[in-house]
Amino acid sequence: MGILPTALPVFIQDLAELGIIIIMFAIGFEENTASFITGIKRSWGIALFGAVVPFGVGYLFADWFWGQHNISLFVALAMTATAVSLTMVSLKSEGLSKTPAATGIMTSAVLDDIASLALVAILVPIAVGTATVSITGIFTILGKAIVFFALVTIMGAWLFPARVGRAAKIPFLRKLHLSRVLAMGQGQYTVLSLLLIAVVVGLIAHEFGFHPAVGAYMAGLIVRREYFDFHQEQGRDHYQHSREIIDNAAFSWIGPIFFVSLGTKLMFELDIFISVLFESVTLFIALFIGQVLSAGLAARWTGGFDWPSSWLIGFGMLGRAELAFVVMDIAYVQNHILNQEAFYTLMLVAFLLNVSVPLTISAWKKRYAKIQKTVT
Repeated sequence: MGILPTALPVFIQDLAELGIIIIMFAIGFEENTASFITGIKRSWGIALFGAVVPFGVGYLFADWFWGQHNISLFVALAMTATAVSLTMVSLKSEGLSKTPAATGIMTSAVLDDIASLALVAILVPIAVGTATVSITGIFTILGKAIVFFALVTIMGAWLFPARVGRAAKIPFLRKLHLSRVLAMGQGQYTVLSLLLIAVVVGLIAHEFGFHPAVGAYMAGLIVRREYFDFHQEQGRDHYQHSREIIDNAAFSWIGPIFFVSLGTKLMFELDIFISVLFESVTLFIALFIGQVLSAGLAARWTGGFDWPSSWLIGFGMLGRAELAFVVMDIAYVQNHILNQEAFYTLMLVAFLLNVSVPLTISAWKKRYAKIQKTVT
């Protein structure tokens, strides 16, 4: 529209990168690690089939439209991960956020996000040519991914909770457990410490050749609520207080800069919109049907959910938000893997899928509530 420049200043671009790091940390920070681990056994099938089918649909249709392997690969990646926050807001607005179906959606979505992040970490270096497409090159990338995720796991299992377990026997680690760090200054620096952790782990991910958002998400995922049980005499819930501030930073004042920066790459040219209308509508319909059927049937047959809950899970897995835009940013803005038509198509499809989430959940709620009441 000509309101913003297409080439933003370097400062704004760097601030946008910081914004997506905080966004991904906030999403990981929202997850309850214990509930996530407990729900894996029931939700693995939803995560697997609910991701494989959209990935396959995205790849096949992109290959049909543009016939380029790298484009098809990143279209499939962008359309794989579910928007956790969007779905939960929709479920909460309908009074369904505490149902077993909501737990199944959340666990499956997190598993999909982790798998998608791992694929992004592995495939981006290969697609942009910084890693060779050979047995050695592939094993190098896989080795880096394994080492990085193992390092994050060690941080979550040993370093962060160092006041208990084996790490408590090591004097140095015993004094550096995360709860002690977060409690510094009567809790005044809790949020600053959390954001520092997000950036540091993001930088570690960058050193391994991955996008910093990968590290930030994992950092948020391994921060537990029990690390905030300090300074009880203040009468403040430091965990909830920190979440509110980080969510505010992520979704209200720093994070949106990332979306504005990404939005400046999207030129509103009518001829381009018209040229990708067929691809957008076709891909949307295919993904809608594939996502609902794959997640819904998997919920029924691998998760043991009843049919009303299974279809609710299918509708709840439709959203595409933060991670999809991260993939678009990496593939279109940073590395020029996607062409303009593919980028427009992904933006329109993501928009249509996101609109479908509250509409389908709201429409299904009456049927869901009626069946649940009859069963009860």
